Amino acid sequence: MPRAKRRLGQHFLTDPRILARIADALEARPSDTILEIGPGPGGLTGALLERAGRVIAVEKDGELVEPLRTRYPALEVVHGDALELDWHALTGGPFLAAGNIPYNITSPLLDKALTPPPPRRIVFLVQKEVAERVTAQPGTAEYGALTVGVQTAASAERLFTVPAGAFQPRPKVDSSVLRLHPRNEPLVSADERDSFRSMVVGLFGFRRKQMSRAIRELTGWESGRAGTVLREAAIPESVRPEVLTPADFVRLHHVVVDGGWPGR
Repeated sequence: MPRAKRRLGQHFLTDPRILARIADALEARPSDTILEIGPGPGGLTGALLERAGRVIAVEKDGELVEPLRTRYPALEVVHGDALELDWHALTGGPFLAAGNIPYNITSPLLDKALTPPPPRRIVFLVQKEVAERVTAQPGTAEYGALTVGVQTAASAERLFTVPAGAFQPRPKVDSSVLRLHPRNEPLVSADERDSFRSMVVGLFGFRRKQMSRAIRELTGWESGRAGTVLREAAIPESVRPEVLTPADFVRLHHVVVDGGWPGR
């Protein structure tokens, strides 16, 4: 077992039963291509190779690249940063995505994975708290901007928990297997993503304020204009941002942008 590097957020999982369950969750067929993010020493990689016809592994740690190629001759190993590489150029067509994701880059990796056109299916092993946030329901403590951002692009399932003791070195928290099924048509278009994210993050900054107050704070508009916008979006002025569904946020975004908010 190679020594994990803290600066890369490495925590290696070696339990073959857990690795098999993660690979099964991807529901790969022999005709599928899988893009694996951060294979590490290759525990999950082996399970993926047993299920798919082609596996491409992106590994940032240069010391792990040659051992992976030696261990798995059929594996296509790419030395690079998954956040910077073009996943579609690597795969050349439809693909599935999987990986044991470093905690410190989970959010940007989720964002990249769901950038259109997304993989057909995504299974990531992430921090348990992140999986709870991604799959949260409106009105719960876990529900927030990350939830809305992911759920406008995909349906999300938290499948099972992997205890911290299953990893080497042991992290401080448990992990969960998160499965995403990207929507055929995202609720937010590519050219709306930045302004939508800005609005959602801004409103969750006032998550316990009434929407009439939250809209005024976000936009700088006077009370009357804010009330008109909320009525057009069919959102009561007295509710709080934390209870709005992803569809509510999408509808509100269209009205707010049409009303002249530039989306900072």
